[in-house]
Amino acid sequence: MPAGYLSYFRCAAQPAVGGPVTPGLALLGGPPEGPPPEVDAALVWLFAKSGWGRFVVIGADGVDEYSHYIYDRLPAPHPVSVETLIFQTREAASNPAVLASIRQADALFIQGGDQWDYLRLWKDTPVQQAIADVIARGAPVGGSSAGLAVLGEFVFSARNGTVYSREALADPYHERVTLDRVLIDSPNLELAPYTYLRNLITDSHFQDRDRMGRLLTFLARLAQDGWASAARAIAVDEMTAVLVEGNGLATVVDNRPAGNRGAAHFLSTPGPPEVCQPGQPLTYQNVLVHRICASDEGATFDLGTWEGRGGARTSVSARQGTLHVSGA
Repeated sequence: MPAGYLSYFRCAAQPAVGGPVTPGLALLGGPPEGPPPEVDAALVWLFAKSGWGRFVVIGADGVDEYSHYIYDRLPAPHPVSVETLIFQTREAASNPAVLASIRQADALFIQGGDQWDYLRLWKDTPVQQAIADVIARGAPVGGSSAGLAVLGEFVFSARNGTVYSREALADPYHERVTLDRVLIDSPNLELAPYTYLRNLITDSHFQDRDRMGRLLTFLARLAQDGWASAARAIAVDEMTAVLVEGNGLATVVDNRPAGNRGAAHFLSTPGPPEVCQPGQPLTYQNVLVHRICASDEGATFDLGTWEGRGGARTSVSARQGTLHVSGA
């Protein structure tokens, strides 16, 4: 076994007939606990975008969950192979075999876990360029939970652990409100739909873990600290996914029961916050939210124009550390 990483490889017993590889983004809100199951429809969508080719999963924890999930749970057709690479050391991010596996991916998926692991193990290493090379070929890319967190230009790094909405709203400069610049960066990100990750931060497990307050705080910090004058955000509920086509048009799918369907939330900011200072409760008003539920038939969101069709529009404000939601 190569030092510094674990590799699990499995081939399909009856692989699907191959097709063209086409670009796309699968943004998954993560399962309630641990790795798979994921949103079945999102994985199948990625397989189709990959031409049913090599599906490569990267992460920093776990074992061979994904090949079992894909081949033993999901119905055929299946991708020709599934390889899972688990990074244990930063040195593994320079290993030629690891880099070759990533570059040969027809679809690349970043699993859940701890996004700080991904930043400390991958940032400023050859893995960043290998991921960019996948994007340059027009291959689809997906991420779940922590894997979703590192896809945007701006990242909640979790360097000091997670932060809860009440803590972030009470003090936008709380020690656990840690933000970082993009992990995955390259001129190739000017290609659609990857360019829509610019000026963007993501969040997962959104409604399920009451994360609106902390996301509003992240957006306020981006403006206050001069990182972005008008940042945007995509937040996704558990067992829910946003599927972004090459033209930037997004749809929402889920694996949740009737009566508790999942949703995605597309936020845009009006400018700088009114009050965003260390030790002071946040005041940041009139952030627009377009919410699309997986049950909203025919609803779409255009990441290029940042406009939705279907779903519901609201606005959310923080006033002295308290959230207020109103119709827009």
